[in-house]
Amino acid sequence: MRPGVFEQTFKNIDDVLWKEADCTTELDYTEQTSWMLFLKYLDDLEKDNAQKAELAGKPYSYIIEGQYRWAKWAAPRKKDGTFDHDKALTGKDLIEFVDRKLFPYLEGFRERAEHPDTIEYKIGEIFGEIKNKFSSGYSLRDALELIDGLRFRSQAEKHELSHLYEAKIRNMGNAGRNGGEYYTPRPLIRAMIRVTDPKIGERIYDGAAGSCGFLCEAFDYLLPEAKTTRDRDTLQKRTFFAKEKKSLAYVIGIMNMILHGIEAPNIVHTNTLAENLADIQQKDRFDVILANPPFGGKERPEIQQNFPIKTGETAFLFLQHFIKMLKAGGRGAIVIKNSFLSSLDGASVAMRKELLESCNLHTVLDMPSGTFQGAGVKTVVLFFEKGTSTRKIWFYKLNAARNLGKTSPLDDGDLTEFVNLQRSFEEGENSWSIDIESIDQATFGLSASNPSRKQADFRSPSALMTALAKIDEESSRLVTGINELLERQRKSLFDLDRADWKTTTLETVCDLISGQHIDAGDYNSDGVGIGYLTGPSDFGLLHPIVSKWTLVPKRTALRNDILVTVKGSGVGKVNLMDAEELAISRQLMAVRAKGVSTGFLYAFLSMQFSHFQSLATGAAIPGISREDVLGLKIAVPSTAEQERVFEIIDEIQSRTQRLEAICEDKKALVAELNNSILKQALLGHGRVMGPVSEAAE
Repeated sequence: MRPGVFEQTFKNIDDVLWKEADCTTELDYTEQTSWMLFLKYLDDLEKDNAQKAELAGKPYSYIIEGQYRWAKWAAPRKKDGTFDHDKALTGKDLIEFVDRKLFPYLEGFRERAEHPDTIEYKIGEIFGEIKNKFSSGYSLRDALELIDGLRFRSQAEKHELSHLYEAKIRNMGNAGRNGGEYYTPRPLIRAMIRVTDPKIGERIYDGAAGSCGFLCEAFDYLLPEAKTTRDRDTLQKRTFFAKEKKSLAYVIGIMNMILHGIEAPNIVHTNTLAENLADIQQKDRFDVILANPPFGGKERPEIQQNFPIKTGETAFLFLQHFIKMLKAGGRGAIVIKNSFLSSLDGASVAMRKELLESCNLHTVLDMPSGTFQGAGVKTVVLFFEKGTSTRKIWFYKLNAARNLGKTSPLDDGDLTEFVNLQRSFEEGENSWSIDIESIDQATFGLSASNPSRKQADFRSPSALMTALAKIDEESSRLVTGINELLERQRKSLFDLDRADWKTTTLETVCDLISGQHIDAGDYNSDGVGIGYLTGPSDFGLLHPIVSKWTLVPKRTALRNDILVTVKGSGVGKVNLMDAEELAISRQLMAVRAKGVSTGFLYAFLSMQFSHFQSLATGAAIPGISREDVLGLKIAVPSTAEQERVFEIIDEIQSRTQRLEAICEDKKALVAELNNSILKQALLGHGRVMGPVSEAAE
């Protein structure tokens, strides 16, 4: 297929799914695309295997029986190879066949398969977990014919499809409550793999697999080293192992690994944390563990009984599991929230003590805000080797020279210095080491701040003028770029044909969750509990900034909810949730998208500030009601159009937000310039007074 045709096909499939009442989010779109994609892949795989067998003069036994093969029910063809519309099921007949015959037959493979490692067993697992959500056989027929146009026969085709599928997984971050769980930035994964440096013959494990991004990237890392048939067979069957609790993630993980070239992935559909650590034996252990486990969860008390350190914090339970699952000498690289390094609650202290005493925690990578689109807290990556206790820890603080976000994501270049310096634990501007003896032996606190970095020296007026000139240059470039972008996208953004957009009320495309007050004595500033947002004072440019926590949350907002201020002087101000879960006060309301992309809805609500202000009633504390929000009229385009429009808006806004940040930087520089002029005039060149005098010497 021509480059770009695959991408257009995926967009066309989304447009078909948009018409289905039961398909309301990107999660639904990915799920429904996945089962069709899997069956088309299987059909191409069987054709390849049959041809190979024929060339070798051997018989071939098809996995799928005749009437259930893709070419029979999904894409029947005439003798000349053209599509046979007369034999193709459609309408009610197609839905009945899929629901009553095809899915039960495929689910039955789970019982008929000889072993869980076989592709037959995976077929049964997949179709035992997901359901057909098409209600219209005509829509399903359209989608099947689009899928049939995709090809898996060449490595180049599989490569392009795997990239497009990963893009769909990445877009699931806009799908609402759980979307961001499925995607860890691939540049970060690749850096983690380069540091742990797995070898062919080692067993690699992810117990919180999600979309299996770690294992897919590890496969790509090792594939060039597989020089022999035995090496390639080892990679296929005896190298990559995963567990995943959630059904949709399990299906997506299997499909993702298959598209990357692993034909029968070793993924077990189970709750990893349900396994008692005392039951883990040597044969169960692995050489390398790579993972980004969920955090902020609340596991049930009976699950916590499986662990020596009992806590509701999911990430800490996973960390205990990973340490136990490593062989002696095994290497781990685990993403965890950075509060793990310093929190003083009992579980955090006990977990740090366990890690430092049972493993050599040799490296901590401190990631900047914006690394994860789906996580509101900052994160670190822990690199450790099991078997010897920690003596010295090398820290590296990643400083991306920009604000990370959707239009400016993390890239491989951002992590090049880290990977290079980590080999020799070299210290520099962004890296430093601490001896284990220097930490508090009661709390085992690990600071992620560079203790050797001194305050910046006094800057002269001329140096500050140079800095201001550079800011003006960047500001001018941004303004020019925004203007050019607006001109280039004028037709795509301002001159749209909106005739097909569906006008409805907000009530049909979202749910509302009203916040609730928490007494002052029930929240703290010590990082204990779940984050608590009291109002728009906690809003950042795009995402909220947590400064209070509570152990008694009453109403919570979830990842990708849109926060709307409904009480107080800031009525109408909005922010986008990028944390897993935060408690919200009665000043706020969480808007949860359904049937419309979060990004599109966020853009719509962002422009309602003046309207909400005009609706606000109450002299002392102005406010708006649920009905004021739900009654808003909104014109909704197709999913593909929503994404396209939001991508353009998001690109423009990322630049305007950068321009806003530059203006703030300029304001601070001007204040520093005034101070510098006064100091140089009154005290002489380079001389300062007060607490900065040490830095100036």
